[in-house]
Amino acid sequence: MTDFTDTLFDLTGKNAIITGASRGIGEAIAKRLAQHGANVVVSSRKIDACQEVADAINEAQGRKAAHAVACNISHREHLQQMVDETNEVFGDVDILICNAAVNPAFGASKDITEEQIDKIFDCNIKANHFLSHMVLPQMKKRGGGAIVIISSISAFVGNPGIGMYGVSKAADLQIARNLAVEYGPDNIRVNCIAPGIVKTYFAEALWKDPKTEEFIAGKLPMRRFGEPDDIAGAAVFLASDAGKWMTGQHITIDGGTLIGMGGM
Repeated sequence: MTDFTDTLFDLTGKNAIITGASRGIGEAIAKRLAQHGANVVVSSRKIDACQEVADAINEAQGRKAAHAVACNISHREHLQQMVDETNEVFGDVDILICNAAVNPAFGASKDITEEQIDKIFDCNIKANHFLSHMVLPQMKKRGGGAIVIISSISAFVGNPGIGMYGVSKAADLQIARNLAVEYGPDNIRVNCIAPGIVKTYFAEALWKDPKTEEFIAGKLPMRRFGEPDDIAGAAVFLASDAGKWMTGQHITIDGGTLIGMGGM
């Protein structure tokens, strides 16, 4: 009987792009993918922050495992430049992690501006769509690939403060389903991860004050907020042969938030 223990999560020789990888969930995913053998492009708007993460990964792995690329995901030309640079440094793309997202508006839906809606849709929906289609031909040529879009539990519940953000994250689920159907025959898998409250800069308002964190976390079944590394393992699973028959789906990782609080 074949022993799969050394190969099930092995990403050796695979090339990955991770957006929003200079901190938080994206950084954790980049580190774990590299740990499992992948070559990773660490991308965000600020090159210095990306380079710091890439240097740390290279030192930890003892090889040229990471390369830093600055990219503003709201600009299609930046997305293409990132893909082109990835191809030059590592080769064709096998894994895409669409992690970067924005939420410039908090409050009642009647107060959100058209400009804020456009920014949310440009970064959280359109960027994922266009970037996916920039790498899909390469994955098809290589005989398969994996795309993981970081959605949110906000996709499943109404929210009085970040409603349009939730709309964008619900759209990401449908992007994954559509692409999974379209590219499944090419052995390309497309899935989502829907995190709950994770202790990142993005959710800082909910955990920076210890009393607020204690109050909210105390209502969760697991009694704590997530850490970025709590999400990274699922990304490794979805990118590797461990998840090779899973596509068009989502994995909710929220410490029980949805079952225990109805999404808050």
